[in-house]
Amino acid sequence: MRSIDTRSRIGVLVLAAALSAWSCKESTAPGRYAAASVTAGNYHSCSLTTSGAGHCWGWNAYGQLGLGGTDSAAHASPASVSGGLTFAAMSAGGYHTCAVTAGGAAYCWGDGVHGQLGNGSTADDSVPGAVSGGLVFTAVSAGLYHTCGLVSGGAARCWGFNVAGALGVGSSDTTPHKTPAAVSGGLSFMAVSAGGYHTCGLTSAGAAYCWGDNTYGQLGDGSNAARTAPVPVSGALTFMSISAGGYHTCGLTSTALVYCWGANGYGELGTGTTSSSTYPELLPGGLTFASVSAGLLHTCGVTTGGATYCWGYNDAGQLGNGSVSTDSLPAAVSGGVRFVAVSAGGYHTCGLTAGGAVYCWGYGQFGQVGNGSTNTAYYPALASSP
Repeated sequence: MRSIDTRSRIGVLVLAAALSAWSCKESTAPGRYAAASVTAGNYHSCSLTTSGAGHCWGWNAYGQLGLGGTDSAAHASPASVSGGLTFAAMSAGGYHTCAVTAGGAAYCWGDGVHGQLGNGSTADDSVPGAVSGGLVFTAVSAGLYHTCGLVSGGAARCWGFNVAGALGVGSSDTTPHKTPAAVSGGLSFMAVSAGGYHTCGLTSAGAAYCWGDNTYGQLGDGSNAARTAPVPVSGALTFMSISAGGYHTCGLTSTALVYCWGANGYGELGTGTTSSSTYPELLPGGLTFASVSAGLLHTCGVTTGGATYCWGYNDAGQLGNGSVSTDSLPAAVSGGVRFVAVSAGGYHTCGLTAGGAVYCWGYGQFGQVGNGSTNTAYYPALASSP
């Protein structure tokens, strides 16, 4: 595995200055581009405009921004992805990015050392490169060092790093899987989410299955055994969406309730404790959600009423509540901005408003907040226009 994390999982950011609260309002300035989606990776972020144009910002050491080159400089404002392609969906992973066009062609760029770009190579690529095989994809999800997608009919394909069985191909190895491989079991999925070293999917009936590393119970099957093929999540719950994080997983049920399972050392399950769980735990407090996103060590969600909450690790303000205190219960994001979607990344979070404005908050050293600076943001900060 490439050792490229620039910060320790258990490190704590030491603040040199006191925090001061400020209120942020959504910009309605003429000419501001309208985003249709936003996705947060480990140290970079990306968005799609309503016309499908891709923009990325943050760290670009492996070409994960898709700008046609690599460098270690901070890219603190959204920049256009090279190639002139338009996309229907985009997913920022650990150190790579993948997207799918309206016609179902999948492209990936950035770190390729484990084959996670799916182009038959282990080389990095700073521009979008087609995923091999000529498959027609309906969805794609970039994890830490692997990628998974759904093809027409709902069959899952994965490629990249297969430690602990993260690809779900029936085996575990550290050999790069450089092209899409069929996930074992013959299941048909409506959604798939690639996490740290595990993956989860939802069937059309809302049944959740996970596979890969299970050290902390992130597969939710009641055990800590790694699985090289999909296994059902315990509890017979019916989910509308599922999100695989670094070492935990969260799902949104058909009744708008959030359940989380797996690692909980920083309260990322939102249960009010720091005890990990091998089966789904209901988020307390009676909140109902429209969406949920599991990040590396924290989680965020948007309620059915339009309020945004985050919980878990907060060393860099990624919970967006003005503090750096870890919180094991959902805490409201400050600033007065209402989001329709939120994406939890490594140590930062991004949100999208109904008007298409992108805000990010948390660790900003590489420009991943996107507001033109490399400062850490403890409240939602409006991303610059490309």
